[in-house]
Amino acid sequence: MHIAILTFDGFNELDSLIALGILNRIKVPGWRVSIASSTPAVRSMNGVVLQAQATLAQACTADAVVVGSGVRTRAVVADAALMAQLRLDPARQLLAAQCSGTLVLARLGLLQGLPACTDLTTKPWVQEAGIAVLEQPFVARGNVATAGGCLASQYLACWLIARLQGEAAAREAMHYVAPVGEKEEYVERAMRHVAPALA
Repeated sequence: MHIAILTFDGFNELDSLIALGILNRIKVPGWRVSIASSTPAVRSMNGVVLQAQATLAQACTADAVVVGSGVRTRAVVADAALMAQLRLDPARQLLAAQCSGTLVLARLGLLQGLPACTDLTTKPWVQEAGIAVLEQPFVARGNVATAGGCLASQYLACWLIARLQGEAAAREAMHYVAPVGEKEEYVERAMRHVAPALA
């Protein structure tokens, strides 16, 4: 089971790394979560450098893909050669987009007929792509989920774990990362967002 987190230069650390941390709470044979990029290394919006663990081609064959966000997403979607490499397909993959990552899915034509969530800065660009943007942190329909707001990345991770390993595993992962003294509250809030998409 390979989950790839698409991460481009200018990426938002919270969006990619919160999902990475929660998804890696799953410790089963064959479970792999990787930072996937078009370059060997990427620099975040705050100067943090990450080494890529997977290529875009490997991400395109992953079981699930999280499209991360960042300050250069508009440049990403304007790069025709780069976008042509993103052969994603919700018929064979779970697809999740965080904040401006929603714009990537929109430009790939993967959100047609689906409502989406994104951050407030990206909202008008997603709407220009013909996608209805919801005023909420998370939504999922079928094999596609989107989230808006950096800390909503936890909902994407929770949804992916629930879809791939079951609700009990999702609850356990969220319980582990939640603040002490607020664990049950955090788990229940996450499941309130995610559970309707699991029915």
